[in-house]
Amino acid sequence: MAVQGDAGAGEAVMIKAAFRADASLQMGTGHVMRCLTLADALAAHGADCQFLCREHHGNLIEFIRNKGYIVHALPACAEPGTADLPTIRAASGEKATAHGHWLGTTQAEDVEACAPILAELQPDWLIVDHYALDAHWELALRPCCHKLMVIDDLADRPHYCDLLLDQTFGRTVKDYRAWLPNDCQVLCGSQYALLRPEFAALRSYSLQRRAEPRVRQLLISMGGVDKDNATGKVLEALRISSLPTGCQITVVMGAGAPWLSEVTSQAQSMPWKTRVLVGVSDMARLMADSDLAVGAAGATSWERCCMGLPTIMLVLADNQRQVAQGLEKAGAALVVQQAQHIAEFLPSLLSALVARPASLLAMSLSASSIIDGQGVAIISQLMES
Repeated sequence: MAVQGDAGAGEAVMIKAAFRADASLQMGTGHVMRCLTLADALAAHGADCQFLCREHHGNLIEFIRNKGYIVHALPACAEPGTADLPTIRAASGEKATAHGHWLGTTQAEDVEACAPILAELQPDWLIVDHYALDAHWELALRPCCHKLMVIDDLADRPHYCDLLLDQTFGRTVKDYRAWLPNDCQVLCGSQYALLRPEFAALRSYSLQRRAEPRVRQLLISMGGVDKDNATGKVLEALRISSLPTGCQITVVMGAGAPWLSEVTSQAQSMPWKTRVLVGVSDMARLMADSDLAVGAAGATSWERCCMGLPTIMLVLADNQRQVAQGLEKAGAALVVQQAQHIAEFLPSLLSALVARPASLLAMSLSASSIIDGQGVAIISQLMES
């Protein structure tokens, strides 16, 4: 555990970490969830972890609090995508980021809300995981912390930080050199993906049960929000697909998913036994016991790879495209590039995998070679030292 330099002999001072991340119907839950994974790893060693989150519709503030963390709720100035931010930015001289509308306010106003909280907390680490924030925000709040860490996937804007993590498969340090200070430590690649420890713990079991590939357990997971109801589209496409008679389908959704009731009703009339699980806490076990997944190309991509779970992957947002392309090229997934083409492509992809079990095994081996689930241990140990 980290011990601050001015502590007295034998006096251990645990680190403080503050996380700035949001969830909403537009941006999903992935940013908050991976921050929670890192917070859990730090807290297991005694760290004091607190969160700063905006009260967007679809936020996870109460979920975080129920896990035992203090959350400083920032008032929602406007729902992401609805604020007249261009006019406000023009007046303040602030440049827009590609995802700036996700913040629901300007970076300057976000700084104003966060500064007094961080000034009082004085964290050893300030961790920011937000596509709408960049060096403008980081420079303003850098005096409020000892070290600043950025978690990103895009490599599309400047940052001012001590440590940057991008867990995208195939990402390299070179992709960030134009955006970072020279002395910033950069960790790139899926080996650093922030997965909860249960994935590494169940990895061996999951890989062993795939020695005889088959499709008896199908897992569907489109992220914690799925605002456009890709889950419902997948279920409709499955009706015209060739699945084995005894196949069982498990659908995983977030408690705040707007189409939850419709999907639950839809599941009851499926030709195969279909259950809908909400807010699951044992995703590693579900993945380990599944033979094939149909899932979004989001943060759960790395969980599926760790479990060696063959996947038909759907691109539901532009920022998922690079992940999907990289995993498809590596042979770790089959990809449907547009959600509106689910009914067109999913049945034929499923039929091919059911008919050729060897393809399932090859996909599993490729996926499992991409990540071993040790990333959060590496990152937390680095931060603690």
